[in-house]
Amino acid sequence: MASALCLFEDTDYRKLLPLVYTRPVYDLRCGTCTLGEKIIRQYSGATVIAHCRGELVSAIKNVYHGLLVNELPHDSCLLINGRLLADKNLPEKIPLQGEDCLFISGETLVAARVSGKNLERLRQKLGSGPITIDLFSVDRTQEVEVQLISYPWNLVNHNSSQIEADWEVFGLGGRIKGHVYDGATLLNREKIFLAQGTKLKPGAVLDAEGGPIIIEPGATIFPNATIEGPAFIGARTLIKTGAKIHEGTSIGEVCKVGGEVEESIIHSYSNKQHEGFLGHSYLGMWVNLGAGTNNSDLKNNYSNVKAYVDGEMVDSGSMFVGLTMSDHSKSGINTMFNTGTVVGVSCNVYGGGFPPKLVPSFTWGGAEGLVEYRLDKALEMARAVMGRCKLELTPAHEELIRAIFRETAPERAKLK
Repeated sequence: MASALCLFEDTDYRKLLPLVYTRPVYDLRCGTCTLGEKIIRQYSGATVIAHCRGELVSAIKNVYHGLLVNELPHDSCLLINGRLLADKNLPEKIPLQGEDCLFISGETLVAARVSGKNLERLRQKLGSGPITIDLFSVDRTQEVEVQLISYPWNLVNHNSSQIEADWEVFGLGGRIKGHVYDGATLLNREKIFLAQGTKLKPGAVLDAEGGPIIIEPGATIFPNATIEGPAFIGARTLIKTGAKIHEGTSIGEVCKVGGEVEESIIHSYSNKQHEGFLGHSYLGMWVNLGAGTNNSDLKNNYSNVKAYVDGEMVDSGSMFVGLTMSDHSKSGINTMFNTGTVVGVSCNVYGGGFPPKLVPSFTWGGAEGLVEYRLDKALEMARAVMGRCKLELTPAHEELIRAIFRETAPERAKLK
């Protein structure tokens, strides 16, 4: 009987580039945690295995010590698509144990429960690339109704409801364990969780009348900052004086955030310390937005926003799409980003006017043009930024950055 759970990527991971150059799809965040964490908590007690692209293996092992990566068990296993947005009914829709079966949604492989000879055949065929339905020798299929993340803006659009859902899963209630200074205001305390070691300073307002607010250990909300629920603030994050954090916002661990933020996801170890608007956006790790950086998330004619996906312009089907910025990228002071702008890995965007709506990985510049960012300089910058947090750019992550530089060379070749 199946007791192992394997998270995998399918070929549609490319629709989530450039965010997933540096991580598997199941390490993307939505609500209070990653897609993978949402899946894993639905199958308590299962041995967890990660399957990912070859270039990510060493980096994943380096981050998640002891996790089995690209290794399947010999008896039985339930493989689940890492793009799945799990809900509390997932174990009923896709049980951990049972007969071998492929679970599909339309033409998409959502999950596969395999054992015995079927699992052995899969082991023989499996490489380090995406997992596809043709790798399986299973006759039985079952259609399931699930939510899959296809594009970066899907994560943002589901963020509010996922914060609400996570609140219910954790059963946090109205627990105020942190230090609330005199002069701070809490609205609808029953929907506020302040973990041990948090600080809510004078003049700060937590307004949970529109949804829950979850603030993790060691976070500090500085004077006169306002947070509207649903919202999530990660451990050791600083919400700066006078910040306006609107509904639908998730900010990960060890971030510094000020200005105005609305319906956005900031992964972790990223900074937006100063004034400026960030809306309907997703920022990766080690991102820094310079003072006065603003993005547009709504077109003046209220039409659907189009954005680049794997080099092709795609209609998002939404009026609200902001900035997608990948790991280790930066913006200079007073930078402006148009609706649906996509910035790759290790970029430095600056200057007047709007930069292109697609800024390829490892480029510098803005509206007046882009040039290639030297790999040695990019690595030097990554080491310096991570060093400020007393973290090291490991050999595994350095090799991953080098691999991304090689993979994205064709994008930069078009600049010349």
